[in-house]
Amino acid sequence: MKENAWDAHENTVLVHLIPGIGAHRLDKLEPGHPERLYRRMMTEVRAPSKTGEKIKPAKPATAHRAHRTIRAALNEAVRRRHLTENPALPARAPKVDEEEAEPYSVGEVKRLMETAQKQRNSARWAIAPALGMRQDEVLGLRWPDMDEVACALTTRRSRLRQKWKHGCAEPCGHKHGGHRPQRVPLRDETGSTKSKAGNRLIGLPDELVILLKRHKAEQDQERTKAADLWQETGYVFTTPTGQPLNPRTDHRDWKLLVTRAGASERRLHDARHTAETVLLLLGVAERTVMGVMGWSHTTMAARYQHLTTTILRDVAQRVGGLLWEPAGDTSPEHHDGRGEAAVAPERGA
Repeated sequence: MKENAWDAHENTVLVHLIPGIGAHRLDKLEPGHPERLYRRMMTEVRAPSKTGEKIKPAKPATAHRAHRTIRAALNEAVRRRHLTENPALPARAPKVDEEEAEPYSVGEVKRLMETAQKQRNSARWAIAPALGMRQDEVLGLRWPDMDEVACALTTRRSRLRQKWKHGCAEPCGHKHGGHRPQRVPLRDETGSTKSKAGNRLIGLPDELVILLKRHKAEQDQERTKAADLWQETGYVFTTPTGQPLNPRTDHRDWKLLVTRAGASERRLHDARHTAETVLLLLGVAERTVMGVMGWSHTTMAARYQHLTTTILRDVAQRVGGLLWEPAGDTSPEHHDGRGEAAVAPERGA
């Protein structure tokens, strides 16, 4: 199991499942127990947390994740013969209305990239809308992954959100170990890609190659300026002292960029939706899109491709050009042997 998936399951178990239904014996569990838990999660304000703040009702997606976790756990209990049947299978999970992501327009993307030229790691903000790479894939890039001759890059790893523990010999009074210089990492800096398809070769537009070459020259200047403080890690996007970028810092920089550019405030991941929609505009074949985006299943295309006003307008113009074609046009390429207009099938890109 991936580290991030493990963290999500662990949080669900400790925060929701154990306090909600953990006191029941396995052989006494009924479908109504998890169903009542899901309703409480979405309606009740829970007791104050460790920080003294009350915990707000959970969203349906959180309750649905709790359902998936308990269902998987009890399937394992059935497999090990602790149960004869899984009581979570007939339980009704909350309905999740998936929100439609709204991709950026081409004009907004251009404005974002123009504004990014005024801050560090500007090439980083051209990669997401141009290539559709995930945040962890971009932050995990190292210079050997770049092939300037072939104008391509290879995704081989993902940058993980780091976790720390205290490394102080004596209690220092700080709650989080990540704030201390003696901190000790609890996981590696990087992991494997999200799936086998995520390990892929991606072609680079010439303009992006130029940006990356310029970025490399700027990084060489920072290396000279930092002198002994520089830590050589080989990452493409680093801090001013060569350390890999923290995903939280990267997300904060994105929010700052959106504000400065005057663009619509959206998630960083929506830039990936934008890249997929651009491929739809260009008419790229689905199999090629899967390779670029790093998908294992074709169903992901329906989730990421969005019918923007530009696409809908193009369809409307094609329909209008066919139905309102001038009647006097009798050229052979517009008619079949029966004297009726023939429509030649379009070939996919």
